[in-house]
Amino acid sequence: MASNFQLFPYRNKNNLHLQLYGDFDGNSAHEVINVLKKHGADFLHIFIDTNDLSDIYPFGIDVFQKHLNTLEKQFDSFIFIGKHKHIFTS
Repeated sequence: MASNFQLFPYRNKNNLHLQLYGDFDGNSAHEVINVLKKHGADFLHIFIDTNDLSDIYPFGIDVFQKHLNTLEKQFDSFIFIGKHKHIFTS
């Protein structure tokens, strides 16, 4: 995991919010994926906030995208928000 990456999950009603901070690399991607696998099925919508990410490494995005395709079939809705959302949805 990037030494300064942090993930803060919180919930409201039927929604899970994941606030991402710091640098996003391959290990960070796996941390997010593991939280989604463990808790994602309990929620109607999953919001992933990318606003507080610093450096976003291509390998981290590749790892995340490969798993996201599988996860999207399991969960109702992923919603990316924040200034880096376009990197995660392209």
